[in-house]
Amino acid sequence: MDMYLGIELGSTRIKAIAIDQSYKPISSGDYTWVSEFKDGIWTYDLDEAFLGLKTAIKNIKNRDSVKAMGLSGMMHGYLAFDKDWNLLVPFRTWQNTITAQAADELTGLFAFNIPQRWSIAHLYQAILGGEEHIPKIAHITTLAGYIHYVLTGVNVVGIGEASGIFPIDSENLCYDGKMVEKFNTLISKYNLPWELEDILPNVLVAGQNAGELTESGAQLLDDLLPVGTAVAPPEGDAGTGMTATNAVAAKMGNVSAGTSIFSMVVLEKALESVYEEIDMVTTPTGKPVAMVHCNNCTNDSNAWGYILKETAELFGAKLSSADLYTKLYEKSLEGDVDCGGVLVCNYMAGEGVTHFDAGRPLVVRTPNAKFTLANFFRATLYSTMSTLKIGMDILAKENVEIKSLTAHGGLFKTPIVGQRYMAAACNAPVTCMQTAGEGGPFGMALLSAYMAQKSNGETLEDYLNNRVFADAISTTLEPNESDVQGFNVYIEKYKQLLKVEQTAVDVL
Repeated sequence: MDMYLGIELGSTRIKAIAIDQSYKPISSGDYTWVSEFKDGIWTYDLDEAFLGLKTAIKNIKNRDSVKAMGLSGMMHGYLAFDKDWNLLVPFRTWQNTITAQAADELTGLFAFNIPQRWSIAHLYQAILGGEEHIPKIAHITTLAGYIHYVLTGVNVVGIGEASGIFPIDSENLCYDGKMVEKFNTLISKYNLPWELEDILPNVLVAGQNAGELTESGAQLLDDLLPVGTAVAPPEGDAGTGMTATNAVAAKMGNVSAGTSIFSMVVLEKALESVYEEIDMVTTPTGKPVAMVHCNNCTNDSNAWGYILKETAELFGAKLSSADLYTKLYEKSLEGDVDCGGVLVCNYMAGEGVTHFDAGRPLVVRTPNAKFTLANFFRATLYSTMSTLKIGMDILAKENVEIKSLTAHGGLFKTPIVGQRYMAAACNAPVTCMQTAGEGGPFGMALLSAYMAQKSNGETLEDYLNNRVFADAISTTLEPNESDVQGFNVYIEKYKQLLKVEQTAVDVL
């Protein structure tokens, strides 16, 4: 029986999932790791990345049956190497917010939003800072791109991953040539021994072959996988999430909600205006995607859950976390659609969409607010998606049509509740699928299977619709008009609450 292996190097776990020929997950393994804050930089040890890979792969059963595999990773960040692939500076992850000047200048130069976490922002900031490693650079890539190179000897990234390195030309399926020229002109005064196109990884799209596991690559993995295993183009976690939720066609989208929250909406054409709140990336086949990425989601609601659990335990109650959240989520449905005047800001950290460099969680209510448990927890859940809504409302004003959003992540574990609120926030149908919970590594396994199985002319959209998800078990909720109106009232008050939030950041 042929198997297809997907591996994701996420921010908290390195996870491997094997699927069979019916696209069902049959085996998995993982490894937990954390970023370190060293010398002012959030980073990960690359040696630990390989330890995590081996640990995760060891738990995959019948590994000799793996026909194709692929690597995914946390997108963006900065990995710079010399001509012999020696690392020049520690890996700078997407968590770092040290590139504001570069991001602002490049956004103006390109008339295209460049977020701080993108690789090109990190590169230009290092140039502006006169860092000594800059003339030595021969390659820059992402975490997934680097691991792929070490295992295959092929220096490529998938186009979705590439869209977090540098803006993409979705018609020609490559880096945007005009913007590359502008960047080269911008840095010409530094007399560097390279131009941008010399140091970027090559771009491939889903379905193309990106090499095979070499003998040296297999040895690095302790020969856990067969030499010669075909390897798909390495993709970012955004692209694998879209694949795992069957959201790669125009007018489709997905929402991932856990510690952070982001939405991806596949566009028919690129947005004409530039918005700092919207990142433009691509699907694994190069279609333009509007991405709203928010740093804060469930951390604050989880903290309140722990407090309420502790309170219940004072009176002898014994609650599992699953029971606790189910009860609280379901209780919130009894609240007013606008939360009765109770407001919550869930910012544990800074938030790019609303231009905050730090966060202070807040609960605020007017004297005449209906301060009930239902309203409080409904406001707490609204807060998990309020910043996302601010970005999604921009797309609505741009008349971006959304047929359906597929939701996955911890916010949707309790049936109906998070799904219903998200439908109201985005004013769009929201679908939850059973397999969506497998997330990025499942999506990477599907991309590997697509590379190995696709027939001539078979698009990724057709492959997912007709083969993978044809019989998928899912539930879809249409937006409830009363909920939509209530959330709209809430969000206007929430925007005013952000003035209080800014004061709290300034004085506390």
